[in-house]
Amino acid sequence: MRVLFSTLFLALGFTAWSQSSFQIKGTLKLSKDTAAKVYLNYSSAGKRVEDSAVVKNGTYQFNGSVEEPILVCLRVTYTPGADGKMKAISFKKDMAAVYIENAPIKVVSTDSFSNISVTGSKSHKAYMALQAQLKPITSAQESLSKAYSDLYQKKDEAGMKALEAQFDSLDIESKKVYKSYIQANPKSPVALYAVRQFAGWDINSDEVDPVLALLPASAKATPSGKELMERVEIARKTGVGKMAMEFTQNDTAGVPVSLSSFKGKYVLIDFWASWCGPCRQENPNVVKAYQRFNEKGFTILGVSLDQPNAKEKWLKAIHDDQLYWTQVSDLKFWQNAVAVQYGIQAIPQNFLIDPTGKIVAKNLRGEALVEKLEELLK
Repeated sequence: MRVLFSTLFLALGFTAWSQSSFQIKGTLKLSKDTAAKVYLNYSSAGKRVEDSAVVKNGTYQFNGSVEEPILVCLRVTYTPGADGKMKAISFKKDMAAVYIENAPIKVVSTDSFSNISVTGSKSHKAYMALQAQLKPITSAQESLSKAYSDLYQKKDEAGMKALEAQFDSLDIESKKVYKSYIQANPKSPVALYAVRQFAGWDINSDEVDPVLALLPASAKATPSGKELMERVEIARKTGVGKMAMEFTQNDTAGVPVSLSSFKGKYVLIDFWASWCGPCRQENPNVVKAYQRFNEKGFTILGVSLDQPNAKEKWLKAIHDDQLYWTQVSDLKFWQNAVAVQYGIQAIPQNFLIDPTGKIVAKNLRGEALVEKLEELLK
């Protein structure tokens, strides 16, 4: 997607506003801080779009075009203080989410940058209506996140684990809200956004397909719609009961390794990376399962999403975490060929494959992996 800047319109002699484009006019009514720049960024169809605007006399402006209504992030920076130091950016006060479309849009920030009012965007109005329905849940999630952060600082692992069930419960409640919204508003400009949130990063196609079917063809034909359809199609191929897709990737010595070479064993395809904190925290549980069941027909095939030119970090993490099973990677970060093939949007993730190559479980964490293997390898 390409941003068309105002200079292009001026050069072509356009004087009237075209509805194939957007224009964001921002006004800052900040009592204390002097804003310097506002940054705009968003993602669409796997591409990242970024722009910036200088703040002049408390105003800023963005011009461009989008192929569909889309949620963008606006972020402000400030001029240095009297001591010459830059003010630290607050995620809560200095960032704002705005749903934009090809229309003239006005954004007014009062007291803090994030305290905004938006006019001219029908999609933002719909987005705020959806957020109002989610408010009780998001408030509870914020409180729970604060409590979790406090426990993390105290290294209270038992306390953190106790909160996980509450997080899961809130996630279920939010999915109910998204589903209800889609059913009542299938033609809303943010209905596709709601479906994406309902689907999450670990898509259950049996749950998502009926909801996705409610959307009009025009929504499915947008870049985001096509991307979601592709992800759901992959999910249909990687659900429990499906045969795992074959792949081949090089191991740490550069030797090609195929998934089919492990046929006859239970195999855990483990997606991770040396830079992934939650992965490294989960690794002791994976090691425990490997040590306990390796002699009973179980093994692991690690697929690393490490970055280009980071082979040494990958190898060091394997050594430090004692991951003494087959490891493969093409060192292409999120574009790892196997990760793309399996629709990996977040890590850690794993797939447990039976001796015939069928997926029998997904995303087993902690004791759940051991319990499942005990069930299968009695």
